[in-house]
Amino acid sequence: MTLSSNNSDDELATVTGELDKLRVRIRHHDYLYYVLDSPEITDSDYDRLYRRLEDLEKQYPDLITPDSPTQRVGGVPAEKFNQVRHSEPMLSLANIFSEQEFVDFDARSRKALGISDELSYVVEPKLDGVAIELVYNEGVLVSGSTRGDGVTGEDVTPNLRTIRTIPLRLVGVGAGLSVVEIRGEIFMTRSDFDALNQERDELGLPSFANPRNATAGSLRQLDPKITAGRGLKFLAHSVGRIDGGLPETHWDLLGYLEEMGIPVNKMHSKWCKGHKETLDHYRSLHDIRPRLPYEIDGAVVKVDSLEFQKQLGFKTRSPRWAVAFKFEPLQAVTRVIRIDIGVGRTGSLTPVAIMEPVQVGGVTVSRATLHNQDEIDRKDIRERDSVLIQRAGDVIPEVVRVLTEFRLPDSRPYRIPDHCPVCQSLAVRLEGQAVKRCQNISCPARLKETIKHFASRNALDIEGLGDKLISLLVDDGLVTSPADLYVLQLSDLMGLPRMAEKSASKLLGSIQRSRVVSADRFLYGLGIPLVGEFVARTLVEALGSVERVMEAEAEEMERIFGIGPEVATSVETFFQESRNRTMIAKLLKAVVIPSQTRDLRNFVEKPLQGKSFVFTGTLSLPRSEAKARVERMGGRVAGSVSSRTDYVVKGEDPGSKLDRASELGIRTISEDQFLELTE
Repeated sequence: MTLSSNNSDDELATVTGELDKLRVRIRHHDYLYYVLDSPEITDSDYDRLYRRLEDLEKQYPDLITPDSPTQRVGGVPAEKFNQVRHSEPMLSLANIFSEQEFVDFDARSRKALGISDELSYVVEPKLDGVAIELVYNEGVLVSGSTRGDGVTGEDVTPNLRTIRTIPLRLVGVGAGLSVVEIRGEIFMTRSDFDALNQERDELGLPSFANPRNATAGSLRQLDPKITAGRGLKFLAHSVGRIDGGLPETHWDLLGYLEEMGIPVNKMHSKWCKGHKETLDHYRSLHDIRPRLPYEIDGAVVKVDSLEFQKQLGFKTRSPRWAVAFKFEPLQAVTRVIRIDIGVGRTGSLTPVAIMEPVQVGGVTVSRATLHNQDEIDRKDIRERDSVLIQRAGDVIPEVVRVLTEFRLPDSRPYRIPDHCPVCQSLAVRLEGQAVKRCQNISCPARLKETIKHFASRNALDIEGLGDKLISLLVDDGLVTSPADLYVLQLSDLMGLPRMAEKSASKLLGSIQRSRVVSADRFLYGLGIPLVGEFVARTLVEALGSVERVMEAEAEEMERIFGIGPEVATSVETFFQESRNRTMIAKLLKAVVIPSQTRDLRNFVEKPLQGKSFVFTGTLSLPRSEAKARVERMGGRVAGSVSSRTDYVVKGEDPGSKLDRASELGIRTISEDQFLELTE
């Protein structure tokens, strides 16, 4: 209902008070979940808070505020982006590429300041993303824009509102400041980038070259709902204009922003005294670069003192008090031996270059995806060509270009075959799509990929079900769909080559444990095109069950935050296929999906059930994998040490969390001990 004279002052005061409390609580839990990765409440408890807020705002639409959590996505797609002029220029950084160049920079800075003592620096990872500026008035986000040419950018406020790590309202001192301009980087994690490209490949759409391109493309969508489904993240690194006092150092400024609820990258940043410590941390970032969850292409080094920054000033296009200390590109030259064709679970034929093994940044590379025929034609990649390759984001090998000067006289352009290399069925490239697809839904290659995805760690997590065993099960006709895994007997497995009774029993035990699975992991495991972990969770949270998702129409799903039209259509189409519904019906008889409000421990007691872990310092294991190990065994990972913490896992260069653990008497263990505990 809208506000009118019929609404008593007492009623409106009560409703307004409840709305304010709900918004404060939801913002708090959003920050814990999306920024600190340390939730305090269950998903179902969060859903109840959010639905109560939605219900009240539907009853009293005049009380909806722009900074309400429900307003992250709204309105119709924009026709174009308006221009925004920055109050202060967003300058770029001068690049340096060698340690000697940094030593020279340090000497110049000290000479300009007239000091002989060592300078203090802050070294931050240089995220390979898209620079943006957020403007808050009285603590409320009012606009967000791209860097553009440094003076004028594009207004992408509706899209930035969809990014959960960007607060719509500041807290603490930030809530009372008239103007706060925050500058930082929008980026995409490697796992989200890989999932996005896999989804695009399955739909026949061109893949993004790297996470930065994917981020830029996602941020410039005219429809905010598309941006919402891309899993973009934000980290702040500096400020523009702030109507209020600032700390004396850049390091303290990062803490100041944290107190406002703005996410910053303190985990991998470091305060350094002098150029030697600075170079040490630069080298450390270079070493851990492959294990970071996001791409970096160097380090940003800033003079810590804000007063010294002011004295050093600016050049025409860059500050004199900061540099971008870039890493060397990870490239090498090798030769394409042949081009193989892989078949995905949706029948997509993906060309893969099999190359002479070569070292790239300390990793042996022998394969690189070529995506599709258009990509092969664009780069004119042929078998036996010499090529320049690089590890995109230090992870995904890609062919940069062909060295045509070394091409053999008898080489011929490569064409993806018109028949599936596995089952020999016709392969067709439909109009508007970039890939050819095998038309045989029973193709063994498609089935193997489907089973592999279903059993993967983030889906049903069937440990021990690897590629070779999946191939044996499919080739012997023991498994024709994921549902067949749950009727396997010991005698079936014992009949396979090199399968001992102990291994067979262990696999059956793993399959048995997978019978208890959350609804979102089950939905993700089905391998629906465009449905990654985020989308699966979003659908289940909004609709309540797998059965409801199966029956939902595309139009209904499009109204859900984070679900765009392509995703909605893909889900609806998948569940309209009768063979899919038959297979799912069998699966639902085999597995137990606890309701959102029931605890999994009612079904399976796990070794670390209820235990809380905190990580500090640099681990050789990626944080995402360490977290997955804990959660797989029933534990949880928190972002800070408290009296409820059971273990603090200590990596290299541990921070203040280790001191806090010592104060509270919390047990600390090494990474090796952690690996043994979670084996």
